[in-house]
Amino acid sequence: MRDAITPMREWSAPDDETVHREVIPSAQPAVLRGFVKHWPAVAAAKSPAGALDYLRGFDNGAPVDAIMTPPEVEGRVFYDAAFNGFNFIRNRLPLGTVAEQLMRYAAFPRAPAVAVQSALIRDCLPGFTGENFLTVIDETVLPRIWLGNAITTPTHLDEWNNIGCVVAGRRRFTLFPPDQVGNLYIGPIDFAPTGAPISLVPLHAPDFARYPRFREALASAVTAEVEPGDAVYIPPLWWHHVESLAPFNVLVNYWWHAAPGTPTGASSGFDALVYSILNIRSLPPAVRNAWHALFEHYVFGEHEDATGHIPPHRHGLLGRLSPEDAARVRDYLMQRMKGPK
Repeated sequence: MRDAITPMREWSAPDDETVHREVIPSAQPAVLRGFVKHWPAVAAAKSPAGALDYLRGFDNGAPVDAIMTPPEVEGRVFYDAAFNGFNFIRNRLPLGTVAEQLMRYAAFPRAPAVAVQSALIRDCLPGFTGENFLTVIDETVLPRIWLGNAITTPTHLDEWNNIGCVVAGRRRFTLFPPDQVGNLYIGPIDFAPTGAPISLVPLHAPDFARYPRFREALASAVTAEVEPGDAVYIPPLWWHHVESLAPFNVLVNYWWHAAPGTPTGASSGFDALVYSILNIRSLPPAVRNAWHALFEHYVFGEHEDATGHIPPHRHGLLGRLSPEDAARVRDYLMQRMKGPK
């Protein structure tokens, strides 16, 4: 089945201008072959031992979040059988300690899956970014490190632009467009092992009797395997399934907001979705349809249609908000969410 999925489009050793001009504006996933092959970390990671030695040189011993799954789940991060918890345990360890654990597990015929996921490099590997950095994005974007053995993160989404750079090992990315959400059988929004909601369908062994619409999702999917020195670009809200394929894998990723100049995490469309579910989903159908019309007009419609007849100095919330104005609106919403006094 994997062979039938459309290969992701590729660029060979693109420069920054090409990425800015062609890759990111297209809002389509892309493989950037050899994009970070010049990184010293990639050169050092020609062997797991070399990667471990290189990382040790920066490790300050700060604990990072780590997870471990039992061998029988074959590295797939997921729920427990009753959907009351997750199928892994959490720990807080220095990154170098986890890396050494991976080296030991590499000799096991059937090892537990272990991973550090989304650790801020600034906090655990100070100095790493000084030698390994991207010039294609703003220097204020803070990189994160993902380290582990053969582990699978189920299909999930992030609301930011994402460039993931492979330092060691191999990864397979399978991506689905945002409009496939109805065909992916997404689990609970507010209770997910990855933080973000995930698809309940196992990618390589889907039960089409139980999840028939998943065939349509597969028809829209794209996939690619990336190796050391390669990078992958994932546009905002594209669902992505990530498999780490080697006994020792390292990836560095960069998230940045789709709205230029907005810090990651400072503004969240997902928060708006949750608030809308809370306030609108339970309304009668006719009222929901009325709200649908308002959202189409004010949120998803053309800016000129909503503001063209209003004097510019009275655009208010519909205009370009300053950071101070946006902060006041957020304060107002926080008070509203607290309910009447």
